[in-house]
Amino acid sequence: MSLKIGDSMNRGRLAGKTVVVSGGTKGVGRSAAEACARAGARGVSEGRDEQSGWKKSDRNRGLGSDGLFVFTNLENVDDCRKLFEEGASRFGRIDGFFNYAGITSVAALDSCDVATFDRIMNVNFRSCFFCCQEAIRHMRKVGGGSIVLTGSPHAWFGLKDRAVYACSKGVIFTLSQHIAHNYANERIRCNYLTLGWTATEGEIALKRTQGESEEALRRRAAELSPMGRILESDEYDEALIYFMSDDSLTTSGSVLNATGGLFL
Repeated sequence: MSLKIGDSMNRGRLAGKTVVVSGGTKGVGRSAAEACARAGARGVSEGRDEQSGWKKSDRNRGLGSDGLFVFTNLENVDDCRKLFEEGASRFGRIDGFFNYAGITSVAALDSCDVATFDRIMNVNFRSCFFCCQEAIRHMRKVGGGSIVLTGSPHAWFGLKDRAVYACSKGVIFTLSQHIAHNYANERIRCNYLTLGWTATEGEIALKRTQGESEEALRRRAAELSPMGRILESDEYDEALIYFMSDDSLTTSGSVLNATGGLFL
């Protein structure tokens, strides 16, 4: 990734902090983890793709910050705990958590089967819930921290064929508000970052299974989006650095809509 305009301004903003990123080997999560590293944070990322995970950790060190990859299956709650325990063991503290891990599947309310429902809710919500539990336990040891949960416009009602995904994002919004209101007295803050239609590897792969090429996807997004284009994975980095930095010490319970003006 080439040097971005904000990199020099962000350098050092997260120095001394340890930031955990779930889903940190691909898409927005990978870009966010690298942005945190450029800002001076020690990064802890998880995923099932060990090769990509260790490559990213090596890249973080090349960016001037230490990194750790933890192989996990977030459908297993014990792995949610392992992610934070190994990060704290390696770096001595946990200061931030960005919950990006999630899956999107075609699942309409009137046709969704139990297995699809369970998998989406387990990956998108249950893992987020127990990762937040671990984040809070570690953050209170160091006097506070920042949690950022990945939101979606689907949380407000969602497309018809994304019913379970929409519900998972809605309950994550509720979780963000719960944490913000109930843990502020421990200086633990939580915010909901609403992502727009983004050309991630997962989105492109899903559309290909539905017979739509990346080129066709980008053309369709250009027609539907108020900004005239699909968003890219690194366009949320600045918002995340703000939420993870001490500049946002009084910001909790907020919803930042970085959607390119597109709402479902």
